[in-house]
Amino acid sequence: MRTRILVTGAGGAAAISYLQAMQGPQFSLFAADMDPNATGLYMVGPSKRFLIPPAAAANYVQAILELCEREQIDILVPTVDMELLPISERRSEFEAAGVKLLLAPQGCLELCLDKWLLMQACGPQLPVPQSAVLTEGLDLSTIPLPCIVKPREGAGGRGFKIVHTLADWMDQPRDGTMLIQEYLPGDEYSVDVLVDAEGHFKAAVPRLRMKVDSGVAVTARTVRDEELMDLSERVARVIGLRFVGNIQWRRRADGRPMLLEVNPRFPGTMPLTVAAGVDMPRLSTASLMGEQLPAIAPFEEIAIVRRWQEIIVAPGAFDRVPKASASLRQHRVA
Repeated sequence: MRTRILVTGAGGAAAISYLQAMQGPQFSLFAADMDPNATGLYMVGPSKRFLIPPAAAANYVQAILELCEREQIDILVPTVDMELLPISERRSEFEAAGVKLLLAPQGCLELCLDKWLLMQACGPQLPVPQSAVLTEGLDLSTIPLPCIVKPREGAGGRGFKIVHTLADWMDQPRDGTMLIQEYLPGDEYSVDVLVDAEGHFKAAVPRLRMKVDSGVAVTARTVRDEELMDLSERVARVIGLRFVGNIQWRRRADGRPMLLEVNPRFPGTMPLTVAAGVDMPRLSTASLMGEQLPAIAPFEEIAIVRRWQEIIVAPGAFDRVPKASASLRQHRVA
């Protein structure tokens, strides 16, 4: 019997990377997104495409739960940061409906989705950049410049700014939502990590982010950096990560790597890790289903250049996609 898997956020690179890796006869893949033009919707069959409310909607999780129940979904794979905690908070309801979540524990999500909490949790044991929360009471004249300011919550580089002068602070909110960190001039790395359902660390695949566009790596290569692999394993243990996460590092001028953030979900550049020899989507899914994972062979050092990939659909397909209704009920895409 084919395992029925629903992937949300089908327009994002994380969902697309998972759907791409899981193609095969043993899986029946379903895709959901708020946008009828989301690319990932058209990577599955017409009867398996669904429009759902925005993740910020009050009854978003209820809509996902009802969709899972109706379509007899076995595994739910959330890929949008905003939905991770709300879905995790209702994990017991999904499990009661027979739905397994390919999702880290709630405590881990709370740390990862607030970069300040992450720095506090990891700082005593791991190298983290000098950090502070931007508030009205903070004396900005004491902050070494240049420095970085970015939202405590958020992804994709949104809100990121390099501050060079005191005048650059004028447009920044000082309400505790922004994080200040020391400027790190060195190379930036993302490390994909795999932890099985029981918490056994299985693999770490670092990649050098060679070219970044709007916070997304478009050119990268895997590197066998033992220091980054060891540090990433330690981070995963400290925060209690399960399944797949993406841990980001950047080097100081002296070459020492500093922890930037952790994305507790599939990253958009996962195809590079799969091509390097570690199929994290399939391995993590197998672990969620109760399988014991084998020892992971060393990965290859390879590079990737990302490009657009076309999916050809029938003429007028988008015109037949129903809009999300005011009642926020989920809809199948035509």
